[in-house]
Amino acid sequence: MVKHNFKSLKIWQKAMDLTDLTFYYCAGLPSSERFNLIDQINRCSCSIPSNIAEGSGKRTAVHFAEFLTTALTSSYEAETQLLICERRNYGDKEKLQSCLELITELQKMIFSFREKILNS
Repeated sequence: MVKHNFKSLKIWQKAMDLTDLTFYYCAGLPSSERFNLIDQINRCSCSIPSNIAEGSGKRTAVHFAEFLTTALTSSYEAETQLLICERRNYGDKEKLQSCLELITELQKMIFSFREKILNS
């Protein structure tokens, strides 16, 4: 049985940091994007730590890895939404860059952790 205290996982902590950062970034986006990009970015970024936490309670490594895969795919979705913002020249460029850098770091961490879980 695989059990992890999700709050002690660095990937969960980084994912929570990303959620905070994206919410902060989204506060500066045009109000016309409230029900489009802002909503989508916020949902994607919340999905990442949520799936890590949910997966940490699963019975097997394979099940946990499936939730890590979902977290990873949510991170790619969030990255795409942020890149759309970049293309549209929305929001604060420094905050956006911070989000993109953190999301890239987190993707590498999730991928590596998933591989470790599956190979242990």
